[in-house]
Amino acid sequence: MDPAKVQAVIDWPVPKSRVELQRFLGFANFYRRFIRNFGQVAAPLTALTSVKTCFKWSDSAQGAFDLLKNRFTSAPILVTPDVSRQFVVEVDASEVGVGAILSQRSLSDDKVHPCVYFSHRLSPSERNYDVGNRELLAIRLALGEWRQWLEGATVPFVVWTDHRNLEYIRSAKRLNARQARWALFFARFEFVISYRPGSKNTKPDALSRLFSSSVVSTDPEGILPEGRVVGLTVWGIERQVKQALTHTPSPRACPRNLLFVPVPTRLAVLQWAHSAKLAGHPGVRGTLASIRQRFWWPTRERDTRSFVAACSVCEQTKSGNSPPAGRLRPLPIPSRPWSHIALDFITGLPSSAGKTVILTVVDRFSKAAHFIPLAKLPSAKETAQIIIENVFRIHGLPSDVVSDRGPQFTSQFWREFCRLIGASVSLSSGFHPQSNGQAERANQTIGRILRSLSFRNPASWSEQLPWAEYAHNSLHSSATGLSPFQSSLGYQPPLFSSQLAESCVPSAQAFVQRCERTWKRVRSALCRYRAQTVRAANKRRTKSPRYCRGQRVWLSTQNLPLKTASRKLTPRFIGPFRISQIINPVAVRLLLPRYLRRVHPVFHVSC
Repeated sequence: MDPAKVQAVIDWPVPKSRVELQRFLGFANFYRRFIRNFGQVAAPLTALTSVKTCFKWSDSAQGAFDLLKNRFTSAPILVTPDVSRQFVVEVDASEVGVGAILSQRSLSDDKVHPCVYFSHRLSPSERNYDVGNRELLAIRLALGEWRQWLEGATVPFVVWTDHRNLEYIRSAKRLNARQARWALFFARFEFVISYRPGSKNTKPDALSRLFSSSVVSTDPEGILPEGRVVGLTVWGIERQVKQALTHTPSPRACPRNLLFVPVPTRLAVLQWAHSAKLAGHPGVRGTLASIRQRFWWPTRERDTRSFVAACSVCEQTKSGNSPPAGRLRPLPIPSRPWSHIALDFITGLPSSAGKTVILTVVDRFSKAAHFIPLAKLPSAKETAQIIIENVFRIHGLPSDVVSDRGPQFTSQFWREFCRLIGASVSLSSGFHPQSNGQAERANQTIGRILRSLSFRNPASWSEQLPWAEYAHNSLHSSATGLSPFQSSLGYQPPLFSSQLAESCVPSAQAFVQRCERTWKRVRSALCRYRAQTVRAANKRRTKSPRYCRGQRVWLSTQNLPLKTASRKLTPRFIGPFRISQIINPVAVRLLLPRYLRRVHPVFHVSC
């Protein structure tokens, strides 16, 4: 050691401020690996670096300061690791811990000197390992602790252990799951395991037994800590009921081992059995179980059900297990193709020829669809221009447009655009995408087709999109029994030359008659399909309550953008909020507070 630098550390002045102390600890941290239990020694000093505490120099801080200076200036026991020379890792495991020493042979005296020590207390599960797995765990932990030196060593290192069987672990044919995971970790290192008798492996053995005194105890531990006794608990509610009984006698019907609860005290008993911290807001069955242990009155069951049903905490925090409210209310069935269309966007696609978004346009009558690739999500004006170029110029102007509540479709420009072309705007209710189920279903179909066509090269989806659209429009629809091509054109485009005669039309009048017959057939099929869908859907739904304007209701938080510390602990419902308008039997408008002003106030009754 340089005598001048040693003297500089000895003369280091006592820190007078937090900045001076941090400067000293910065120097100390550079050499901390050479000082055993550095964290415990420096604890009084590191505590003074917190801005939450006042900087006040104490005797414990002075003692730590002097002890660290003494250890910095004393002759070092450890040597600095050198990755160009061979390392020796000595390991051992006891019933309570593992110990390890990283050493290297010195060039000056040709003796093995330690570089760093390591010890680890075994967890309860690790103490259950057999001897072999504990010894192997010691190697795993030591290599993980010193991987920055061992993994980059130029010379294979040696591992000394007093467990002979570990010499063959790297060539073993059968390993359990834990050993197999460790074997994958060992593959990163170049080392040899060598047996060393326990009589010569005393240093890591001592490190592995550091925790013996704090873990092993000869005296059996009691269930209760010292100074605690078991006593009889008397609840305040019981005292309150007994006091009320001094003014009201118990009826003969009351069982002998139960207390009769007079009418003025029943609410307090219900609150104790349901809302107390010991109860934790159980359901009707759990609340009744607590009451039945000690209390009785004739209407006990009925009152408990009414109390639990009216508990505001349960309404907000518990999720319902009943089917969603609101019968299926399908949109009206069109009478011709492309009079009623549905719009939606598919986002999150990889860039393909500069395109990342698909605009889906579906005819709700024939189920025909156009899938338009776009570079990005368009604005309301850009959406209108895209619809004019790709839909209106081919199929004419629609009378109704269904969409979700994206910014393109809720803007004033879009509403005015639809009004000028004579189309009504139908927007889905809040967090209820089923309202636009036609476009959602088409998105699923085109996604499935594109995955099949471009799974080897996802960036080529824009090239496959025309073929995917043709496949969608040529396949038969389950609702109509016909393909979208046939439902809108009156015939199925032929795939083979032998089918050309079937599609020839002798006159325009015959073509129109064929189309009208097809459209009547399609509409009849849609009516039958809608009736079947309504029956099937309503089996999994309940009839919605009859809401009135001015009523207050709870609102589900499942889809609300609430800023909370933990989503799992957020109340299931918030409110109650007042109903301002009944849109239809399955949609209502609520008066929301200011912090929810970004949320559209119309909700489906299932919310």
